[in-house]
Amino acid sequence: MNVSESTNVPLFELKAVNYHYENSAPALENINLKIQKGEKVVLLGANGCGKSTLLKILDGLYFPAAGSVTYQGSPLSEAAFGDEAFNTAFRSRVGLVFQDSDVQLFLPTVLDEVAFAPLQLNISRQEVQQRVELALQELHIEGLRERAPYQLSSGEKKKVALASLLTLEPEVWLFDEPSAGLDPRTVTWLTAFIQAQGQAKKTIVLATHDLEITRKVADHVYLLDESHHLVYDGGIEQLLTNQELLRSANLV
Repeated sequence: MNVSESTNVPLFELKAVNYHYENSAPALENINLKIQKGEKVVLLGANGCGKSTLLKILDGLYFPAAGSVTYQGSPLSEAAFGDEAFNTAFRSRVGLVFQDSDVQLFLPTVLDEVAFAPLQLNISRQEVQQRVELALQELHIEGLRERAPYQLSSGEKKKVALASLLTLEPEVWLFDEPSAGLDPRTVTWLTAFIQAQGQAKKTIVLATHDLEITRKVADHVYLLDESHHLVYDGGIEQLLTNQELLRSANLV
């Protein structure tokens, strides 16, 4: 199975997607959405509404109980990821930044972390080294290369997680609650990083409950309510004027 490059279909499309946890509690109910290449999308909602689950479905980590999910017209299914060519192409193009950086970091040093992903690709060691150095420089973490990730601050861990994906040169960035647990200065820096990726024509999909970061990043918003349904699909400015809807979604 090949990942299509067609511009005639959405980058991602979900049709009537439902997802339930193992205890049968609903996480997503009848979700329909489209994400176009180069779009900056925020999945907005209160904690527990299902936005992180939705992000993991877009990343092919979870699969819906009902409905369909496609990436450039190709199904995102367990069978699809069983195809090595599809799996490699998708994983090299789509990067997920987890809310908790500790989930993402597992190697002895920062250098090991940043080099791990490109080493899985069919590229030369020299190119891997070049990508690693560029990522360390762009994230301003050259001085951390020999440090153990578990010894770092939350902000430093977030930068290492970003650098580990930057080496893949992804076309799509998925961010799960990126500002969680960070101090204001780091949030400001991270917001600027996300904006820069958008300006570089990368596709951005960000799950958050933070209206301020949504306002700064999004050109399209999908709002999930606490019954796990999509209740808004549109621009951020129009949403911010609808205080009743924001209150009903427990965001103000």
